[in-house]
Amino acid sequence: MFWALIGALVLGIAVGAGVYTAATPEQATAFADGVKILSDIFLRLIKMIVAPLILTTLSVGIAHIGGGGALGRIGFRTMAWFITASFVSLGIGLVMANVLHPGIGFDTTGLGAAKPELATGSLTFKEFITHVVPTSIIDAMARNEVLQIVVFSIFLGAALQALGPQAQKVTDLLEQGAFVMLKITGYVMVLAPVAVFAAIANVVALKGLGVLTDYARLVGSFYLGVGVLWIVLIAAGFVVLRGRVFPLIAAVREPLLIAFSTASSEAALPKLLERLERFGVANRVASFVVPLGYSFNLDGSMMYCTFAVLFIAQALGVEMTAAQQIILLLMLMVTSKGIAGVPRASLVVIAATLPTFNMPAEAIGLVLAVDAFMDMGRTATNVIGNSIASAVVAKWEGVLYDPKTDQIPVAETLDNARS
Repeated sequence: MFWALIGALVLGIAVGAGVYTAATPEQATAFADGVKILSDIFLRLIKMIVAPLILTTLSVGIAHIGGGGALGRIGFRTMAWFITASFVSLGIGLVMANVLHPGIGFDTTGLGAAKPELATGSLTFKEFITHVVPTSIIDAMARNEVLQIVVFSIFLGAALQALGPQAQKVTDLLEQGAFVMLKITGYVMVLAPVAVFAAIANVVALKGLGVLTDYARLVGSFYLGVGVLWIVLIAAGFVVLRGRVFPLIAAVREPLLIAFSTASSEAALPKLLERLERFGVANRVASFVVPLGYSFNLDGSMMYCTFAVLFIAQALGVEMTAAQQIILLLMLMVTSKGIAGVPRASLVVIAATLPTFNMPAEAIGLVLAVDAFMDMGRTATNVIGNSIASAVVAKWEGVLYDPKTDQIPVAETLDNARS
């Protein structure tokens, strides 16, 4: 699968560049619209399986945790890691923008007038907290509200754990449901290379590779920041995991490529859960940490938020003091938790943040031309951040196994469903 994804990525770039070069704008648009259907189908299939996959695997995982104290301990350790990683990611975005000054001297002619169709209403802390709690699990699943599904699954899993033998039939039913969803996931992921080809070909056919030239300083600065963030995340993982952090990165290379090419963390979620479990992360930890991380631990998206706001401020000539930048960091620490694991979700948060610092929300048009390319990098970073978080929490809990040497307890894995 890995090499199929690589081949699809290269082929998509080549075909897209060829269409952009040889075809008329109308023909390129028609090609892009046509090929996009393939990636749209794949993403719809992913959305189809995400809600039931999270509900079954997470609730069963919690039911097997072994006690309310264990659940609270895992939750505390997970959130402690997420909050720390969030501050680090946001901080790196601020530092890189201040050091590299990607917006200084940027030509804003005609770009600031772009008006993306975004919901730019500010997200208050009260609204975020109330949004977390579902009014209906059916509604939450219908809209793929990952965090709301996580909340319901935690209550369901905790109830199953507390009832024990009295609810064993329900636990068994959900576990069998998890097996079925993992098998369906395997069927859907067969189409991943096709989706990768379509997603890349669509972007390159419309914008061409030359679009990176005009924005080279912005894109280059951002990816340099992404590189720094990767180093920090891997170094933090090394402190806990030691040498196993590097095999971990290799183990998640397939979901990493899926996330990079489709610019959707959600698209990589099913394969990420599978790869983490095969690596040795207990199912009860992976199925808890990863879905929760999709709302609380999108490291790449958070770094991009601070980086993009400062870039726009620099391009518009708006000077932000150190105090304002600290307020920006704290503000995004809350609002970024509402970022969904879907393409372009970060733009909503950025557009809502700009007016707070006397910048028009429409100024987000300054980054729209190359946002698709940067979205790939930040989405891949989200996958890395949640992978390391899952392995670290599993290590702290003593349930990070080595499949080559350890006999993994049956209760710790759902992997037998994939055989």
